[in-house]
Amino acid sequence: MRGTKAARRYRAIDLTMFALMVVVFESIVVVAARKWFPAQAFTVSVVPAVVAIVMIRWGPWAAIHAVLGGAAFCYMSGAGIKQYVIYCIGSLTSLLAPLLVKAMGGGEEVRRSAFKTLGFGLCAALLMQAGRFMTALLLGASAEAALGFFTTESVTLLFTLLILWIARRLDGVLEDQYHYLLRLRAEEEKERG
Repeated sequence: MRGTKAARRYRAIDLTMFALMVVVFESIVVVAARKWFPAQAFTVSVVPAVVAIVMIRWGPWAAIHAVLGGAAFCYMSGAGIKQYVIYCIGSLTSLLAPLLVKAMGGGEEVRRSAFKTLGFGLCAALLMQAGRFMTALLLGASAEAALGFFTTESVTLLFTLLILWIARRLDGVLEDQYHYLLRLRAEEEKERG
């Protein structure tokens, strides 16, 4: 199933749809924040939630969405090159979250357990913020300024948990997609026979 042309095409379409979602929604969030809440110290981002979902669905392919989300945020914010590096490279540390998935018993177990779903989402978001924090420090930011990646994105943590809570309730959304396709095929064969 994994190597078939149909599976590769499905993966490409699915990854493209999630890439468009992350870019469009992150852009909307940034524009709305700049227009309606310019004095707010907090930011909201869809990137950790989308990256967490794509990690469960496709594994390391989520790196594309981590970088795209960071780039969309920077572009819409009018950021400089250092911010692009911080947000694009720093966001990649969220890709360490699947190690937690293995420790929890796999992606299927994460989907079945609300506690594990929320733990995975929290881990992915915190790893993303930690990566941005470390990248900012490496690029010369003060510890106080870099700490802002944690303090200003506290609402993002809640947003990520909410999105994952909803996603786990939708059939096939928070599931390894090869497993999902095999499950659908088995269900279709059972109905026929």
